[in-house]
Amino acid sequence: MARVLMCKANISEGRRKDVLEEVAAAVRAVEGVRLADWSGDTDHNRAVYTMLGPPEAVLEGAKALTECALAHIDMTVHEGEHPRMGAVDVVPFIPLREVETEEAVEVARAYGKWLGAKGVPVYYYEYAATRPERESLPKIRKGQYEALPEKLKDPEWAPDEGPTEFNPRSGATVTGARFPLVAFNVNLKTADLEIAQTIARAVRHINGGYRHVRGMGFALEDRGMVQVSMNLVNYEQTPIHRVLETIRSEAARYGVQIAGTELIGSVPLGALEEVVRFYLQTHDFRVDQVVETALLD
Repeated sequence: MARVLMCKANISEGRRKDVLEEVAAAVRAVEGVRLADWSGDTDHNRAVYTMLGPPEAVLEGAKALTECALAHIDMTVHEGEHPRMGAVDVVPFIPLREVETEEAVEVARAYGKWLGAKGVPVYYYEYAATRPERESLPKIRKGQYEALPEKLKDPEWAPDEGPTEFNPRSGATVTGARFPLVAFNVNLKTADLEIAQTIARAVRHINGGYRHVRGMGFALEDRGMVQVSMNLVNYEQTPIHRVLETIRSEAARYGVQIAGTELIGSVPLGALEEVVRFYLQTHDFRVDQVVETALLD
């Protein structure tokens, strides 16, 4: 593929395997799109689908995923740990190869117009935002699905596309173009949710932590643990290992160890470069030393 745009669509379903597989099949049926990865989480009740391909094909893949997800997901009965505002919650488009940011924004807005015409309120964020206060996903999603009926009555929060009326079944969708973030979770060997929430506040930017970290503490009830769930929105400025070691240090204050970590969805190879350098202490390591990278040229 010469020109590559990535889409990492987040849907509010992580428990019904038959639905998740049907959504994946809908994407695979679109010519020119590669479904690079998908995964669902039962505690978060959320799934992420990573699509790659030329911009036109990825747009069609996002539409196919959306139609399938909207047919199966009813937000009036949805429950889960992860913040969410709609059945198809967030659909970011990320330029990877020979695709400029402006074109990714055009694709996001074409997707938004299409979805808005189907009766779903749509908000544009990050590079596609129509106003500064809408650049941040957490700001748009504040109050989550439950706040939408009143939020949509406020002219300041009129959607960028679609109706201003509340759509109980589908909620609202956020779409835009952005830098390739890393969805990174750290699981802790404790069931004390307050510890996870305290550590999340220590590392996330909004509370004085790392500039490019968004995070929350969640309970993983099925596993008897808690989790610091994060988005590293710029892995170049705030690398994975730095955040992990900070969490390890903060957890040690409570006598708690790390049980494991999770990378959700596809991860840029560049994000792993600093991980190798730090943990192997190979300070001059370069990703082009990896044999398989030669096959990508």
